[in-house]
Amino acid sequence: MAVTDEAIDKIKQMIVAGELRPGDRLPREPDLAERLGLSRNSLREAVKALSLIRVLDVRQGDGTYVTSLDPALLLDALSFVVDFHRDDTVLEFLEVRRILEPAATALAAQRMTEEHLGNLRAVLDGLGDDPTIDELVANDLEFHRQIAACAGNNVLTSLLDSLSGPTTRARVWRGLTQEGAVSKTREQHAAILDAVASGQPELARAWATVHIAGVEEWLRRVL
Repeated sequence: MAVTDEAIDKIKQMIVAGELRPGDRLPREPDLAERLGLSRNSLREAVKALSLIRVLDVRQGDGTYVTSLDPALLLDALSFVVDFHRDDTVLEFLEVRRILEPAATALAAQRMTEEHLGNLRAVLDGLGDDPTIDELVANDLEFHRQIAACAGNNVLTSLLDSLSGPTTRARVWRGLTQEGAVSKTREQHAAILDAVASGQPELARAWATVHIAGVEEWLRRVL
């Protein structure tokens, strides 16, 4: 494993130093192995590992390429990892959401376009009068996904998207057990939208904090 780690680090350094840029094709395996002073086997294992985390793209019959290195692509690996969370760590994920999502909402209030606002209103209007829990949670996830996307920061958007999975179960549980969860979610979403639409970032931040902290506080009581 130490040899493979060394191979990974050497390829990483080539990318960081700009020797390999997004979209570049890696040299042929024997040439690259010789250049880096590695065995072809350790190089092959390093390429496999880096392809798993979306740094490299192995194309059968064509070679190996550096990916776009887009934040959304790289952070996709984080989504895979956080899916292994235990139920007793969901509060920690909610704490991270409480830190990041209000900031994203405040940014969205400054950068929101009329088209974005129309899409958000359509999400809220799309929730029926008597939604199932699955419909409520799906609507909640889509509302927050669109808010994050409007923040105009791809890294922040990707981080929040990767954190949505671990907190989904808590949202479902709350919807099933907390009286008034549906109406409260509607009201708070509407308040967030109003603040964003009126271009008030601090008010939008405050409502987003209240919204997420409410789920967190409820979960602390029931655990």
